[in-house]
Amino acid sequence: MEDNVETQNQDHKTEATKFKVAGWGYRHQQCFILFCTLTIAYSMRSCMGVALVAMTDFEDKGNDSKPVEFKTEGVLNSLMVVAPYPIFNWQKKVQDTVIASFFWGYMLLQIPAGHLAHRFGTRYLLTGAMMINCVVSILFPIATYYGGWVLSAICRVLQGLSQACIMPGLHTALGKWAPLHERGRMSAFVYGGQALGTVFGLPITGFIASSPMGWPGIFRFYGLVSGMIGFLLWFMAADAPAQHPKISAAEKKYIEDELGSSDKNKRMAVPWGKILRHKGLYAIIISHVGHTWAQITLYSEVPAFMDKVMGVNIKANGLLTALPFLVMWFTNFFFSWMTDMLIVKNILSVTNTRKFANSLGNIPAAIGLISLAYAPKNIYIVEAILVFTCAFKIAAHLGFQVNHIDIAPNYAGTMMSLSNFISNLCASFCPIVTGYILTDVTDRNLWKQVFFVSAGMYLITNLVYVVIGTAEKADWNDPPQEQPVDEESQPMVEKLNGNRIKEKEESQC
Repeated sequence: MEDNVETQNQDHKTEATKFKVAGWGYRHQQCFILFCTLTIAYSMRSCMGVALVAMTDFEDKGNDSKPVEFKTEGVLNSLMVVAPYPIFNWQKKVQDTVIASFFWGYMLLQIPAGHLAHRFGTRYLLTGAMMINCVVSILFPIATYYGGWVLSAICRVLQGLSQACIMPGLHTALGKWAPLHERGRMSAFVYGGQALGTVFGLPITGFIASSPMGWPGIFRFYGLVSGMIGFLLWFMAADAPAQHPKISAAEKKYIEDELGSSDKNKRMAVPWGKILRHKGLYAIIISHVGHTWAQITLYSEVPAFMDKVMGVNIKANGLLTALPFLVMWFTNFFFSWMTDMLIVKNILSVTNTRKFANSLGNIPAAIGLISLAYAPKNIYIVEAILVFTCAFKIAAHLGFQVNHIDIAPNYAGTMMSLSNFISNLCASFCPIVTGYILTDVTDRNLWKQVFFVSAGMYLITNLVYVVIGTAEKADWNDPPQEQPVDEESQPMVEKLNGNRIKEKEESQC
């Protein structure tokens, strides 16, 4: 028996010497799966705006729910498998309602999703989210034709509810799989799916809409891809290294030693009181609010500015739309490598690295927005400013967005759900504030005020993060360790317990 134990120990030592941190491991495989999940999710999220262009042709006929013109010609045509496809007479406010309905569901389930990720694990949660998206997306064309815009909005709410689980699920998974010295690169690779999903989503959606598959093909395509990702998650994802059937003992030990905990505490109750009293959480939330607010301005309002003031419809040019996102995806890798090296080489502490990355993202982005307000009517200059802004703003993801994992790897998903919910809730007022300022959408001075507000959000929230932010690991992240009983004192403990039982029996007699 002892020989077997010694042999196993020698095998573990040999395996540990063969393990190379720089090599490809199962932690990287998990990151790739999570990256694919987020890429498809963001493509599905961004496809609706382009799809509506192909789906709608508003004419004032007093009916904004039925198709303008559509005649069924057989079963396949009634199921919208073959052309012609229905075109809907939806007013602009109806189209905006369908787009907004996704975010109603997305915000509603944010906080519960973090708790679900912690309780049931990311494998079940993300698989369920992608499979729900698969079914709803495939059925969307039929539901839209027979149920009008109301049923299409309900379908988008269901997709929003399911995708609310993705960000907390990703953060929970990274909290279990991302070692400190690789956290920036692994997190940046996964969250790079946000930018790449938008880059791929817009042209793919337009291509399918103009193909023989028509606009129903958009939703069937994303439904099938979402289902494929769901199967990939179910068969290849694992909640933690300890639950992966193929991971080596050396890689598992490396990850758990870096995180300072093992998977045995995965099902612990969430310490809500301690989480809500932690100042680091509020620094993250405040920075998240500023980042989301300015991002909505950059993505939603800037195209209108370029159309009404600059005289350039950026949405009509796929390259102009995709280029800033593509550059952002590439610079994402540089900033992630840089922040990891600052930590690995002990140039900066983890806390100061996060603050530096957050400032590196927010300050140049604020400068970009201010520059946009004074830019001449030259599309090349405007596009260069947008590329500059997006190229740097992604660095903030290596600041506040990774910070949850630094503070509490075991509750990263729960903390992400809190900050994501509050940031989206506060940033939802951004279009309202913009509408209040823009009494004349062609007035450049009013647009300057919009950009100044967003730039101020970047700068003020970053300042708060720099002042009160922290990346120190919270003491409540790990469960209290059971105190081992001293073997020498064990007989005395047993004797005292025996005397107590004897006294109790005598008193009962």
